[in-house]
Amino acid sequence: MTNLLLEAKSQLEELIRDALGRCVRSGALADEPIPAFQIEIPADTSHGDFASNIAMVSARAFHQAPRKIAEEISKELALEGSYFERCEIAGPGFMNFFVAGRWFSDVLKGVAADADQYGRSEFGGGKKVMVEFVSANPTGPMHIGNARGGSIGDCLASVLDWAGYDVTREFYVNDAGNQINKFGMSLSVRYQQHFKGEENVELPADAYQGKDIVAHAEKFAELYGDKYMDCDEETRRQALVDYALPINIENLKNDLAKYRILYDVWFMESTLHESGEVMNCIDRLTKNGYTYEQDGTLFYKATAFGAEKDDVLVRSNGVPTYFAADIAYHYNKFAVRGFDKVINIWGADHHGHVARLKGAMDAIGLDGSKLDIVLMQLVKLMRDGEPVKVSKRTGKSITLVDLLDEVPIDAARFFFNLREANSQMDFDLDLAVETSSENPVYYVQYAHARICSILSKLRSEGKVLADWKECDFSLLTQPEERELIRFIATLPNEIIESAKAYDPARITRYVITLATLFHKFYNACRVDNDDPALTMARLGLCTCVKTVLSNVLHLLKIDAPEKM
Repeated sequence: MTNLLLEAKSQLEELIRDALGRCVRSGALADEPIPAFQIEIPADTSHGDFASNIAMVSARAFHQAPRKIAEEISKELALEGSYFERCEIAGPGFMNFFVAGRWFSDVLKGVAADADQYGRSEFGGGKKVMVEFVSANPTGPMHIGNARGGSIGDCLASVLDWAGYDVTREFYVNDAGNQINKFGMSLSVRYQQHFKGEENVELPADAYQGKDIVAHAEKFAELYGDKYMDCDEETRRQALVDYALPINIENLKNDLAKYRILYDVWFMESTLHESGEVMNCIDRLTKNGYTYEQDGTLFYKATAFGAEKDDVLVRSNGVPTYFAADIAYHYNKFAVRGFDKVINIWGADHHGHVARLKGAMDAIGLDGSKLDIVLMQLVKLMRDGEPVKVSKRTGKSITLVDLLDEVPIDAARFFFNLREANSQMDFDLDLAVETSSENPVYYVQYAHARICSILSKLRSEGKVLADWKECDFSLLTQPEERELIRFIATLPNEIIESAKAYDPARITRYVITLATLFHKFYNACRVDNDDPALTMARLGLCTCVKTVLSNVLHLLKIDAPEKM
């Protein structure tokens, strides 16, 4: 895969080391070990395309002033045949390097060669990574936090895939434990109310209050009549859960698919209990000396790993806790399925659970450092500058489905990735539906459509890029052209950095900047001009920008329209 930025950086490091070797052999510099040095891209590329601190960090080793060292290195640089045309020394000894025109040409040739794969790399080395996200309670509809978590998790998985990891998307279905017991109780009450009336069967205050519970009970009554009215409570609840839970899970799948999220695995918590994995993990913790019993309750020694208090693993009634199941679930991820890294997207209210679970991995004999948690802050929906808490359609709290009924899917996925997960965000419902350059996703899509329009117009005039060899990219010397090409070259690295930081917001920022730089180029440089060779070169540049815009939008699972 093409990465001309990395290639140039590696080449420059070798050029500097070779120059240092010649300096030592000539006696200009002492024969001392070369200190670690950096090669960076300056914020202002007018000062150079790359910069190095080699002279600054070498002062002590070579017992000379940094500027003198820089001058000696500069004399010995053999740039002929490389991507670099010159070196300038600034201030006390900073070394700035300027790439030659060949590098800009090779960037565009690389984009053309890689086409819809441009931006991919082998950085991850095929390591197995799981991203578990959303994992919403299956007892009701998904809320607005799940909408943000879904977008962040799915786009992060795509970024990791493009960075060379073997990625699995997973949804953990909590189909066991207290919430399912509560679900069954709520359904049972509503079912009984169908036949006896609400006034004769009280709905407990802690029951699920949603209309979806009533709808399930009513449908169940239609199908089975009063068959379950005279049976014991446990049988009635189980029958209702067996009926309603698969429907809810299927609804989750359908709603997320509408949001363009398709999971590789839907993992059921109940399988951990049925297979004995929960009790096996508890036994493993006990064997390792990290449990104790008190008043019939089994505790995990969480304080041994820095937690403020110990955690209950098995209640006095013999029922394992959710935390015990969570330990078993993550043991399954690492020890059974062999993931090298596991990334969970959680709401910020779960921050206290992070250290506990990572510590439990260490306690059970695994490596807690391989578990990473991305904490996601709350979303505030805004309309007309005011916070919005209820749906226009239902009058209830806004769900994922309500949001997608009001806002285009492209906008939802893009907006939720505009900021880092750990920052609170205001989601502007008015801006999300606006068709103007103020709307960032519209602005980016318009850049893609604009290029398609340019290419279509030139094609109608017989100006078609049939062969990339027709392009003499060395003609692209204007500042706006060079700036645009430089930025195109950064995509593979930007995806890698996004993967390393677990921050897909870097990619939305990248594509917004790319659209801005294209509009800047288009306004400054006439594509169809009096010089046929220059027209072909700019046509090639436009085609490359279109490719990059399309690749990034598809990575984010956002449409790249050809007309708007």
